[in-house]
Amino acid sequence: MLIIKKDEEVAIMQQNARLVSSMLGEVASVLKPGMTTMQIDKMCADMIADLKGVPTFLHYGGYPHNCCASVNDVVVHGFPNDVELKDGDIVSIDLGITKDGYVGEHAYSFIIGEVSDEILQLVRVTKESLYMGIAKAINGNRVGDISYAIEEHTQKKYGYGVVRELVGHGLGKTMHEDPYVPNYGRRGTGPKLKENLTIAIEPMINLGTRQVYTDKDGWTIRTADGMPSVHFEHDVCVKKNHPLILSDYSLIEEKEVKNPNLNTSYFKDFKMPVL
Repeated sequence: MLIIKKDEEVAIMQQNARLVSSMLGEVASVLKPGMTTMQIDKMCADMIADLKGVPTFLHYGGYPHNCCASVNDVVVHGFPNDVELKDGDIVSIDLGITKDGYVGEHAYSFIIGEVSDEILQLVRVTKESLYMGIAKAINGNRVGDISYAIEEHTQKKYGYGVVRELVGHGLGKTMHEDPYVPNYGRRGTGPKLKENLTIAIEPMINLGTRQVYTDKDGWTIRTADGMPSVHFEHDVCVKKNHPLILSDYSLIEEKEVKNPNLNTSYFKDFKMPVL
């Protein structure tokens, strides 16, 4: 069942989504080689507490941390740990806060130091595909229109692996509501999008095969061939003529470009679709 939000509910969700963006911006300002993802997790816990919110991920389905920290071949749900990050790592941080009864949660992938051109392209194309999917989140379209836009730009155009076992989802008072929002599919299929439906759109794109497996911890999802994966996610509200993006990557990017340890060279080639 699709849960259509009232305008005042959307406003709370937008506030929470931007709190997450702001926190991810703080991560962007300090991320560097030698840092550990466990330090990031502690930082996120402290920020959520300062905001008088609840860490959405902690204890969700038994998940034991405040954020998901997925490095290189980890697609999503990576456990924070004490392994030091290094030059060449791709680090995806997925974070959520619950406040005033509603969830804000999304993800961003960072590049530490120098990487190959093929990695820069993977990051750029995955981020572009997120916005191409978002552009289809308008009243009267269908979920499959979002899915097709992402798949067309990543798998069909560049040959990347589009993860199928994990998908985007509705968002509201809980982290997962209807509908599921796959990153692959056919145009004109799936549930019809209605105004004030709130969803998380999150392409998870692999450099190699789309096949994945789960670590023994029961959470960490890795690429089957050990090649890198990239994950971006926005919280979005469906509107009549254009989507409303509830989260705000500008709060992350302005900190990211100022951090000399992070590689943002792909920004110059990034192509933003018309929303």
